[in-house]
Amino acid sequence: MLFNLSPIFALVPLIIYIILSFKEYNPVLSVVICVILSAILTKQKFSDFGGIIADSLGSFLGMIGLIIMLGSGLGAILQKTGVAEYFVMSLVKKIGVNNERKAIITTMISSMVLVSLLGTLAGSNAIIAPIIIPLVAVIGITPSTVAVTFMGAGLTGMFIGPYTPQVVTIMGLTGLSYGSYMMAAGIPLGILVLIITFVMANRIQKKTVGVYAYENVEKHEGNYEASSEVKKAALAFGLSIAALIGYGIYLQSGSSYAIMVISISAAITGFAGKLKADELIDTFVKGASRMMWLFIMFILFNPFIEFIAGVGAFEELVSYLQPLLQSQSKVVFSFVASLTGIFGVGGAATADNIVMDNMFKPVLEQMSISPSLWALILLVSGQITSFAYPEADMIGQMGLARSKDIKNLVKYGVIVTICSVILVVIMSLFA
Repeated sequence: MLFNLSPIFALVPLIIYIILSFKEYNPVLSVVICVILSAILTKQKFSDFGGIIADSLGSFLGMIGLIIMLGSGLGAILQKTGVAEYFVMSLVKKIGVNNERKAIITTMISSMVLVSLLGTLAGSNAIIAPIIIPLVAVIGITPSTVAVTFMGAGLTGMFIGPYTPQVVTIMGLTGLSYGSYMMAAGIPLGILVLIITFVMANRIQKKTVGVYAYENVEKHEGNYEASSEVKKAALAFGLSIAALIGYGIYLQSGSSYAIMVISISAAITGFAGKLKADELIDTFVKGASRMMWLFIMFILFNPFIEFIAGVGAFEELVSYLQPLLQSQSKVVFSFVASLTGIFGVGGAATADNIVMDNMFKPVLEQMSISPSLWALILLVSGQITSFAYPEADMIGQMGLARSKDIKNLVKYGVIVTICSVILVVIMSLFA
C-alpha cells in the first residue's frame, strides 16, 4: 500500500465508485477514475497496465461482458427478422386482450419472456412497448400500470433467463447448475415478484383510471399476420435455443456455454429469416455494439477489484464486521449481506455480485453458507437495488411506459424490496 497505509484504505476507490454510481455518472468514467485511484493506492506499475488489461480480457468479468454484447446482437437479429414482434403478437392473440386483467397478464408475460431470452431489460421492453401500448390503451390500461408491469415482469425475466448476465454471473460464482440455481433463487424470487407485480398492477390500475391515460396513441394497423419467413425464423429460433439450452443442462455446462447458445441461435434465426450472410453479420454487430460500453466497463472493473483484493482489503473489512457476525447466525448474516448489496453497492448487478462475493468470501465458509443461499442473496442484492429507489432501471421503464407517475412506482418498489429481504431471511432459516 502507498505510504504503508492499512489495507482497509484500498476500499476508498470502491466507496468513491459507489458514490459515483448513485449519482449516475457515466459508468465507464466512474470505473476509469476508480481503477486509476486503486492502482495508485496499491502501487501498481504504470508499465504493467497493458498486460493487466490483456489478462482482464480473459477474466470471468470479461466473459460476462462479451455475453452481454452477444445477447444484444441476438436481440437485433430477433427484431430484424420480426421474430420478437411475432412472439408478442402471438401471445396477445392467444390470451385475448379484452379486459384489464388479461391486458396486465399479457404485458407481464411478453416482457418476462423477451427479457429472459435477450438478457436486457431496457432493450427488450423497448421492443415490446410500441407493440403492446396501443393494444392495452384501448382497454383503458394506464401508463402507471404499464410501468409497474414492465418493471416487475422484466426484471423477473432477468432472474430466470438461463443466459442473462445476472444468472450466468451467479452460476459462475456459486458453481451451481442452472437447475439448482432456479430452485434456490430464480423461482422463489421470481414467483414473489410476479405475485406482487400482478396485485400492485391491478391496485394501481384502479387508482389511476381517470387520473392518467394514454393520449394520441397510434392505432395498431389491422390484424397482425406474420409472413412465412417470420414464422420459419421464429420456429428455428425456438427449436435451436431449446435444443442448445437442453443440451447445456444435460452436459452441466458452465457459464461460457452461453456464448455458443447465443451465437448459434442468432445465426440459425437469421438464415431462417432469409437474411443474407452480410446482412446477418452487420445486424448482429450493430446490435452488439450497443453494449460495447458495458464490455469496456467490465474489462476495467476486473483489475479494479483485483487491486483491492490483492492487498487484503476485503479480509480487513470482514474483520471489522466480525462483531456483527459473532452470533454465527445465518439469519443475521443473510439480512446484513442482502441490505449491503441492495443499499451499499451500486452499479451494474453483475459488478455488484463480484464486489459482494469478494467482500464476504472469507465469511461464507466460516459460517457454512451454502451455495444455494448465497445465490439467493446475490440475486436479491444485485437486482432488488432497481426496486429500492428511483434509479436508471426504474426511470427507464417509466419512460418506456410513457408514464410520469413516479409515486406509485416507488411505492411498488419499496414493497418488493421489503418482501425480498423477508424471503432471504425465511430461506436462511432452512439453509
